[in-house]
Amino acid sequence: MAAPHAASGELLDIRPLGERVKDTVSTTLVRAEHLEVFRLVLPAGKAAHEHRAAGTITIQCLEGVVEFDAYGRTQTMRAGTLVYLADAEPHAVRALEDASLLVTMLLHRA
Repeated sequence: MAAPHAASGELLDIRPLGERVKDTVSTTLVRAEHLEVFRLVLPAGKAAHEHRAAGTITIQCLEGVVEFDAYGRTQTMRAGTLVYLADAEPHAVRALEDASLLVTMLLHRA
Protein backbone atom coordinates (compact mmCIF):
# COMPACT_ATOMS: atom_id res chain seq x y z
CA MET A 1 0.00 0.00 0.00
CA ALA A 2 1.34 3.42 -0.96
CA ALA A 3 1.91 6.03 1.72
CA PRO A 4 -0.80 8.70 1.79
CA HIS A 5 0.04 12.14 0.47
CA ALA A 6 -0.87 15.34 2.26
CA ALA A 7 -4.30 16.79 1.64
CA SER A 8 -4.80 20.42 0.70
CA GLY A 9 -4.46 22.52 3.87
CA GLU A 10 -2.71 19.78 5.89
CA LEU A 11 0.41 20.81 7.85
CA LEU A 12 3.60 18.88 7.07
CA ASP A 13 6.64 18.50 9.30
CA ILE A 14 9.75 19.09 7.19
CA ARG A 15 12.14 19.79 10.06
CA PRO A 16 15.54 18.09 9.91
CA LEU A 17 15.43 14.41 10.83
CA GLY A 18 18.62 14.48 12.92
CA GLU A 19 19.65 10.97 13.97
CA ARG A 20 16.55 9.53 12.25
CA VAL A 21 18.00 10.46 8.84
CA LYS A 22 19.88 7.11 8.78
CA ASP A 23 16.62 5.14 9.11
CA THR A 24 14.35 7.25 6.90
CA VAL A 25 13.53 6.62 3.26
CA SER A 26 12.68 9.19 0.63
CA THR A 27 8.98 10.05 0.69
CA THR A 28 6.55 11.88 -1.56
CA LEU A 29 4.75 14.41 0.62
CA VAL A 30 2.43 16.09 -1.90
CA ARG A 31 1.15 14.78 -5.20
CA ALA A 32 -1.27 16.94 -7.16
CA GLU A 33 -2.04 17.38 -10.83
CA HIS A 34 0.91 19.68 -11.58
CA LEU A 35 2.86 19.64 -8.31
CA GLU A 36 4.99 17.12 -6.44
CA VAL A 37 6.91 17.73 -3.24
CA PHE A 38 9.13 15.06 -1.76
CA ARG A 39 11.83 14.58 0.84
CA LEU A 40 14.88 12.99 -0.74
CA VAL A 41 17.05 11.23 1.87
CA LEU A 42 20.62 10.40 0.90
CA PRO A 43 23.02 8.63 3.24
CA ALA A 44 26.65 9.79 3.06
CA GLY A 45 28.30 8.47 -0.09
CA LYS A 46 25.04 7.83 -1.98
CA ALA A 47 24.02 9.73 -5.10
CA ALA A 48 21.14 10.56 -7.39
CA HIS A 49 23.03 10.23 -10.67
CA GLU A 50 22.47 12.64 -13.53
CA HIS A 51 18.84 12.87 -14.55
CA ARG A 52 16.25 15.38 -15.76
CA ALA A 53 13.08 16.35 -13.94
CA ALA A 54 9.78 16.46 -15.80
CA GLY A 55 9.35 20.14 -15.02
CA THR A 56 10.79 23.11 -13.16
CA ILE A 57 12.18 22.26 -9.72
CA THR A 58 13.63 23.68 -6.55
CA ILE A 59 15.86 21.71 -4.21
CA GLN A 60 16.28 22.86 -0.62
CA CYS A 61 18.88 21.28 1.65
CA LEU A 62 17.21 20.61 5.01
CA GLU A 63 20.22 18.96 6.65
CA GLY A 64 23.62 17.52 5.85
CA VAL A 65 25.93 18.42 2.98
CA VAL A 66 25.60 17.46 -0.69
CA GLU A 67 27.45 18.23 -3.90
CA PHE A 68 25.08 19.46 -6.57
CA ASP A 69 26.06 19.21 -10.25
CA ALA A 70 24.30 21.27 -12.94
CA TYR A 71 25.24 23.67 -15.72
CA GLY A 72 28.75 22.18 -15.89
CA ARG A 73 29.70 23.04 -12.32
CA THR A 74 29.62 21.50 -8.86
CA GLN A 75 28.30 23.46 -5.89
CA THR A 76 28.13 22.49 -2.23
CA MET A 77 24.71 22.67 -0.63
CA ARG A 78 24.32 22.87 3.14
CA ALA A 79 21.28 23.22 5.37
CA GLY A 80 19.43 26.39 4.47
CA THR A 81 20.48 26.56 0.81
CA LEU A 82 18.12 26.28 -2.14
CA VAL A 83 18.64 25.93 -5.87
CA TYR A 84 16.21 26.45 -8.77
CA LEU A 85 16.47 24.48 -12.02
CA ALA A 86 14.75 25.22 -15.29
CA ASP A 87 12.56 22.58 -16.91
CA ALA A 88 14.43 19.34 -17.71
CA GLU A 89 17.89 20.67 -16.77
CA PRO A 90 20.29 17.73 -16.23
CA HIS A 91 21.55 17.51 -12.65
CA ALA A 92 23.01 15.14 -10.07
CA VAL A 93 23.39 15.11 -6.27
CA ARG A 94 25.95 13.31 -4.06
CA ALA A 95 25.75 13.20 -0.29
CA LEU A 96 28.98 14.12 1.51
CA GLU A 97 27.13 13.68 4.83
CA ASP A 98 23.79 12.07 5.64
CA ALA A 99 21.36 14.54 4.09
CA SER A 100 17.72 15.26 3.43
CA LEU A 101 16.50 17.55 0.68
CA LEU A 102 13.08 19.02 -0.02
CA VAL A 103 12.37 18.81 -3.74
CA THR A 104 9.46 20.72 -5.28
CA MET A 105 8.50 20.05 -8.92
CA LEU A 106 6.11 21.96 -11.13
CA LEU A 107 5.07 19.26 -13.61
CA HIS A 108 3.79 19.32 -17.17
CA ARG A 109 1.24 16.52 -16.94
CA ALA A 110 -1.44 16.33 -19.59
